[in-house]
Amino acid sequence: MSQKTIIAPSVLSADFSRLGEEVEAVCEAGADWIHLDVMDGHFVPNITFGPPVIKAIRDRTDKVFDCHLMIEPAERFLGAFAVVGCNIITVHAEATTHLDRTLQAIRDLGCRAGVSLNPATPETVIEYVLDRLDLILLMSVNPGFGGQDFIPSIIEKVARVRAMIGARPILIEIDGGVTPETAPLVARAGADVLVAGSAVFRGGQEAYAGNIIALRTAADDPRLAALKKVR
Repeated sequence: MSQKTIIAPSVLSADFSRLGEEVEAVCEAGADWIHLDVMDGHFVPNITFGPPVIKAIRDRTDKVFDCHLMIEPAERFLGAFAVVGCNIITVHAEATTHLDRTLQAIRDLGCRAGVSLNPATPETVIEYVLDRLDLILLMSVNPGFGGQDFIPSIIEKVARVRAMIGARPILIEIDGGVTPETAPLVARAGADVLVAGSAVFRGGQEAYAGNIIALRTAADDPRLAALKKVR
């Protein structure tokens, strides 16, 4: 587990009319990763963007591009996202029949491999692929739209996943309803990476640094330090 919580702003909440500028601004404000929510209108009810948009903003920063594929079937498009510069590619366990094969394909492309679980999906469905994983993304809202309220039962799920991982160097990422109020709850349970959309991209670009600091301060409260393990 990471000592410093990784903050990964989701560009789903950015101003799409000037997306490259928004990516630059949020990185300058202190973002660790850039989270890319790719939706197909099939696996989830919304449609966002694909490889051409990611390619267009890749040269705006050297930060990690954390690509969350909410598409079905995901395996058909892995290469397209790898070639445009995604560093981490995460697929949904619910969206692929052969999860083990898909995760290996991601690693074969030179990317880190992640798996995401919807709130209702038990963590036991990924136990057999733990050794293929670099990241586990736990949805703390139902996927498809930004700005939803955090589902409190996810806190216990984070703790169970942390125990299941054991000593493996796998990051736990939380996506959905992350705010300065919910950040310490999931950090204490074992989360390493926090995806935040509206909590970061609000108040205009001059507010981004303060928004990120608020999240990081809440997540990395010194009172939680003893509960965090070094990965």
